[in-house]
Amino acid sequence: MRPFFTALFVLLASLARAAAPEAIAIVAGDLHSAYDRTAQFLARVDRVRAENPGVPCAVLLNGDTFELGNAVARRSEGAVEFALFAALAQRGPTVLNLGNHEPEFFDMAETVARVRAAGVLVVGGNALDRATGRPFASASVRLKLGAHEAVVVGVTTDRLATFRLAVRPSLDLSDPVVWAKQNLASLLKDAPLPIVLSHAGLRADRAMLPLVPDGTLFAGAHDHLRLVHMVGRTAYFHSGCWTEFLSIARLRWTAGELRWEVEQVRLAPDDPAEPGLGALIREMMVKHLTEEEKAVVGRTTRALGPEDAARFAVQAARAAVGADAAVIGGTTFGAGLPAGDVTRFALDACVRFDGTLFEAEVDGSQLERILKRTNQGPDTPFAERDGENLVAAGPTTIAPGRRYRLVTTDWGARNAKAYFGDAAPAFAERPELKLKAAVVRALNADQ
Repeated sequence: MRPFFTALFVLLASLARAAAPEAIAIVAGDLHSAYDRTAQFLARVDRVRAENPGVPCAVLLNGDTFELGNAVARRSEGAVEFALFAALAQRGPTVLNLGNHEPEFFDMAETVARVRAAGVLVVGGNALDRATGRPFASASVRLKLGAHEAVVVGVTTDRLATFRLAVRPSLDLSDPVVWAKQNLASLLKDAPLPIVLSHAGLRADRAMLPLVPDGTLFAGAHDHLRLVHMVGRTAYFHSGCWTEFLSIARLRWTAGELRWEVEQVRLAPDDPAEPGLGALIREMMVKHLTEEEKAVVGRTTRALGPEDAARFAVQAARAAVGADAAVIGGTTFGAGLPAGDVTRFALDACVRFDGTLFEAEVDGSQLERILKRTNQGPDTPFAERDGENLVAAGPTTIAPGRRYRLVTTDWGARNAKAYFGDAAPAFAERPELKLKAAVVRALNADQ
């Protein structure tokens, strides 16, 4: 019987090796100082590593780790985020691609230096220091993942208005698509494992996708979208925002070729948290929150995740104006809302940017075209995505010949062509109405 058991052991070992991935990349973007999930994110990294002993594992952070609107993060100068960087670097290779929210507490050069000091590699090839003409970070880095070597390229948005006002004069940002056409081929030439981290947004990514080798792991960010889309062997994906989801990319041999498989995993505030980072977050909250920020501004009957909270806020804007429909950019919103009491701090995390409401009148046909561009989720066909993340509340039926009132924010009105199409409606300001005030009114409507 001994040869039988020996053969069985060899077979089982062979099957185990076949089932194990060659390497794993844990990818997240647009974390935005989401302290209700930051320690949970680190705990999940530990869990993935523990569940895959001996498998090389890297963490790829695709920009916007920081959030100026988080008062605790701002007052502590990102103490939690830098602790997260150091903890991740202790566990394995970690790469940060520069986003527009990286220089929230320091200028870009100092931010890059501090992130590197924490042990994290930094990429971002099209972001140059205007004073020196040199990139703030490398265009690419090489990672050893077991028997394979990856080349990780970083590119960021060139929309200067999305960066903190004080740092804009120091930035020289190349158009990401133009930069990619000039550099991607040489950077990824003969790369065994090509990886692209883009914080340029989906619209720019569409133009860059044809430029990468087949089999690239291509992570997008900046729009706060969540999706997975395969182009041949290339895996293109966005991981959402506010650390509600992370993407686990597993490299496997399939039909004699290396392929990435991308799984997206949800994190919840009550998931297990890494104890050390969890304790630091509690300490920072106690130390830096003011009484005004701890004050209760309203209540909810149930907890709302980021997506549901954003739709609640858009509906609140619609109700405040008495409009037929409301459409607001998805990046206006961040965290969800807790069950029960909602503090000013929680409201500010949910509604990142306040602004005056604007209204316009449109016909039914135009409203149908606008609403078709909104509320895009993971199941939205890739061909129907135009690159803007819009959250809408509107009527269930629309009569083409009828006139409708449409509301948006000041940001939506300023970017009307991008949000609403070439024939964008003419919006008029309602200076007495603000978005956050509308949300507070809705939170108190049933009290």
